[in-house]
Amino acid sequence: MTIWRIYPVADRAASAIGHSPLEPMDRNSRIKRLRFRAWHRGTREADLLIGGFFDAHHAEWSEAEVAAFEALIEEQDVDIMAWAMGTQAVPAAYEGPIMAALRTLNYVPIAR
Repeated sequence: MTIWRIYPVADRAASAIGHSPLEPMDRNSRIKRLRFRAWHRGTREADLLIGGFFDAHHAEWSEAEVAAFEALIEEQDVDIMAWAMGTQAVPAAYEGPIMAALRTLNYVPIAR
């Protein structure tokens, strides 16, 4: 009789990325993950706004700012874009240097 061990999906994913999902990621891995998520939002407008912001600013972020951006990108694109453009009030949880920089809108790549 053959006994098959069933590996949870998380175990396979962990082996593919080189660490367990329960282990904290190093900064380089977090940045790579954030870059992907910033540039793959679902609409081209959101990709340009959020991805462009990430590319322009992530190198200078502290660990706290990286964590703040991670929390921010869990929100809906329409909300993030409205906060950046000033058409909706920003929730107190997201006020700070990340949102202030996002509101400048000087990082959006424009094709010429």
